[in-house]
Amino acid sequence: MDAVPGPSSHNYFSQRLRLHYVDWGNHEAPPLLLIHGGRDHCRNWDWVARELRRDYHVIAPDLRGHGDSQWITGGTYTTLDYVYDIAQLVHQLGLAPLKIVAHSMGGNIALRYTGIYPGKVEKIVAIEGLGPSPKMLEEIRKRKVEENMRGWIGQMRKLSGRQTRRYPSLQEAAARMQDANPHLSSEQAWHLTLHGVNQNEDGTFSWKFDNYTHGFPSVGMSHEETQNILGNITCPTLLVYGAESNASNPQEDGRIGVFRNAQVKNVADAGHWVHHDQLEVFMGLLGEFL
Repeated sequence: MDAVPGPSSHNYFSQRLRLHYVDWGNHEAPPLLLIHGGRDHCRNWDWVARELRRDYHVIAPDLRGHGDSQWITGGTYTTLDYVYDIAQLVHQLGLAPLKIVAHSMGGNIALRYTGIYPGKVEKIVAIEGLGPSPKMLEEIRKRKVEENMRGWIGQMRKLSGRQTRRYPSLQEAAARMQDANPHLSSEQAWHLTLHGVNQNEDGTFSWKFDNYTHGFPSVGMSHEETQNILGNITCPTLLVYGAESNASNPQEDGRIGVFRNAQVKNVADAGHWVHHDQLEVFMGLLGEFL
C-alpha cells in the first residue's frame, strides 16, 4: 500500500455502547458511509476509501461486537440493533443526506436503514447484502417457531462454550485470512490481519470480533415486513455480486422485483468479497454509479 495518510479514529455512543469509526477527512465533501460485514472491521475498506476520499467525506464504522467497537452484555446481536447504531451515527454526525456502500451483513443493515429513512439516502451500493436466498427462507418458514427457537438456543449454548482462537503469530493469523479468501494477496491479508486482531497477554493473537456475532436470533422481522421496508427505498440502488460466490443473485431469484430503482452487477473472478477480489473492477462500477 502507498503512503497516503490513514484515517483518524473516533468513538460515539449508541445504547450505552462505545462504538468506533474512522474518518478519512475532507469534511467539506459530500458524506459517504462504508459499512462492513459480519466478523469484519472498518479497515477492510481502506483500499476503497483511499480512492473515494478525494471526492467524499468517507466514514467507516466498526459495528457493535466488531473491530474496536464494544461488545454487548449478553449474546444476541440483532439486525434491528445494528440498524439503530447506524441511525445514531448518521444522526449524531449530521451526515444525511448521504451515500452508502456496504458489504454482506452490512448491506442488509444499510438496505433496511434506507427503507426506514428513504429521504436520508441518495444512493446505496450493497455487495451481496440481501441475505438468505428465497429457497433458504422458504425452508425456515416451513419450520415451526418452537423448532427455530430450539435451534437458536442450541446454537447459543455452543457459542457460550466456544473458546477464542489464539494464533502464535501474526503470520499464522494472516495465513488463516488467506485460507478464508484465496483471492487475497499476501499484502491484503497482512493489512486485514493487522487491523483485525488484538494481542493477548500471553503474546498470542485473536480476532477482535465477539464469537456471539456468529449467532442469529430465531425470531424477528418477517419476510413480508422486510420486503415492505425494501420496497420503500426510492434512491438508485446497486446490488453487486461475485460470480464465484454461492450467494443467490437477485436478478435470477426474483428479489430485484421488490426494488423501485435497482440494478444488479455480476463481477467475474470474484467471490463474496468483491471489493477485495476485483478492486479495480469494483471501483469502476462504483465510480460510474456514484
